[in-house]
Amino acid sequence: MKKKIFLIFPPHLTDQPITYNLIKKYDLKTNILSAAINYNTKGTLLLELEGDESNILSGINYLESIGIHIDRIHTTIYWDEKACVHCGVCTAVCPSDALNLDTNSWRLSFNAEKCLGCNLCIKACPLKIITNGL
Repeated sequence: MKKKIFLIFPPHLTDQPITYNLIKKYDLKTNILSAAINYNTKGTLLLELEGDESNILSGINYLESIGIHIDRIHTTIYWDEKACVHCGVCTAVCPSDALNLDTNSWRLSFNAEKCLGCNLCIKACPLKIITNGL
């Protein structure tokens, strides 16, 4: 099983080996998709966890128990395909190619599995039809 989670670190936890503990204690594969962590400053980390469902839940419980806020909504992007004019502006800022403009049909497509949840597309969309559900 794979699960993406967005972590928000308080300043006092930015020097902790969080991903190491998830690997060692909970037998999870970790894939860092996006990170902004500076010592003694609030940090953010978009992380994909892979392993047994029970180990993932235990790992998430561990993170919450030490004071890391987990935003489960943040990684979900909603695209209103019917309202889209397929201009492609969002594709210019998408680092994972989750938003892709087909050069033959000039139609935009969205692959949620590739989405990092960085929200850059939300800011770029001129019609404001891409949201994160908040």
